[in-house]
Amino acid sequence: MTHIVAGNIAPGFSLKSLDNKEYSLATLVERGPVVAAFFKISCPVCQFTFPFLERLCKHYGGHAVTFLGISQDDARSTAKFAREYGITFPILIDDENGYVVSNAYGLTNVPTIFLIDIDGTVKVSSMGFDKKDLETVGAELAERKKISLAPLFRPDEIVPANKPG
Repeated sequence: MTHIVAGNIAPGFSLKSLDNKEYSLATLVERGPVVAAFFKISCPVCQFTFPFLERLCKHYGGHAVTFLGISQDDARSTAKFAREYGITFPILIDDENGYVVSNAYGLTNVPTIFLIDIDGTVKVSSMGFDKKDLETVGAELAERKKISLAPLFRPDEIVPANKPG
């Protein structure tokens, strides 16, 4: 479990991405909501979940919504993961100083995904793969962007309701 649940204020953080850019939560939420997805490259549930996060990013990312992957692995392995799973949103590295951000969020399992609103409040806190939680993230972002909700899962896909991380 994480100790950061919906309604809590998300702990601030500043981490470097694979391309060495600095990303600060405080700065990002000034532009709009942030979807922060913590993961390990060896985690099969993370490998399953990240392509769906990429779909959400394609539908709702861009101007005023930021998607971030937060890796608990080294940059080289993480870059390989991003290529392998087709991840185009920024990936930040949290293994440099002993998982400072993961620990601040009280993570015990990955993937753990947070939708953080512009006031820093967590709107969605989801551990493992949870179909309904990902659909809720999509619905929240569609509403915020005033666009119609796009289906996240294709009818030909067999997607379980959840997979524990």
